[in-house]
Amino acid sequence: MQRRKLGNGGPEVSAIGMGCMSLGTVYGSAVGKDEAIALLRSAFEAGVTFFDTADAYGPFTNEKIVGEALAPFRDQAVIATKFGFDIDLGPGERIGGGTNSRPEHVKAVAEASLQRLRTDVIDIFYQHRVDPKVPIEDVAGAVKDLIREGKVRHFGMSKAGANTIRRAHSVQPVAALQSEYSLFWREPEREILPLLVELGIGFVPFSPLGKGFLTGKIDEMTIFDLADFRSTVPRLTPENRKTNFVLVAVLDRIASGKECTLAQLALAWVLSRKPWIVPIPGTTKAHRLAENLGASLVELSPDDLLEIDAVTSSIELSGARYPEALQKLVGR
Repeated sequence: MQRRKLGNGGPEVSAIGMGCMSLGTVYGSAVGKDEAIALLRSAFEAGVTFFDTADAYGPFTNEKIVGEALAPFRDQAVIATKFGFDIDLGPGERIGGGTNSRPEHVKAVAEASLQRLRTDVIDIFYQHRVDPKVPIEDVAGAVKDLIREGKVRHFGMSKAGANTIRRAHSVQPVAALQSEYSLFWREPEREILPLLVELGIGFVPFSPLGKGFLTGKIDEMTIFDLADFRSTVPRLTPENRKTNFVLVAVLDRIASGKECTLAQLALAWVLSRKPWIVPIPGTTKAHRLAENLGASLVELSPDDLLEIDAVTSSIELSGARYPEALQKLVGR
């Protein structure tokens, strides 16, 4: 597995990381604990050194699984987790308290996450969502304190807007930004990527396979489980999937010519954008893990990239990427 450095001051990690959220219930039924641990260890054995989790995944159970799975080789793995929500363990064990990035809460979350992850330091500590009630300078200052104390190595932000990133970076350098980015969602190219270049911040795209749409396994006939988050995504309604499948068709043709899968082409394209971009596809299946990691071996020539841009630039995709209520929580 090739390795990449996240920005100017971030850690060196495997070129493809592993998003662990899908091991929970966000895409339907959760994976069993033993199966999840085996998958994470298989990923490490295959060369993955970068693992992404959050206190909100589960909640809490995802961090525990990641901590147990990586304990035998903790010193060789880079673990990222997140803070930023009040978690209400009421009916259904859901996030119900809204955002909370008050400094005292950030520090309390760090202590709890360290315990669940079975470690004495968090490699990247992301603010999961920008909290409009707390100045970002105070949030960055809290993480700066944790870094001074040796409990956190790097500060990260997730789904934040350009101005907020710039303000946070002036207090505590941001090592990495995590946001959605793929051939299915290219909005970060407008403002975010130029800012990351300017400030030397690494980029960690989640959903680099368009929430599974860029695998070619989802079409208008696919029925999502009611517990699957994708059943609420406007861009993935049956009508919009039918319209948007034209993107899959043209990319699948290019992938056939490269003798790789559609998913591998989509991941290789993300990798080609910048040398400090590290996608974190998630999966629950060993064969999909192997397929994803194979994308690091797919070489896209300048002509390949021009062709991809040419055939996709005229395709207008339908539907928002989030329901309206969730869209209000990102890009702030």
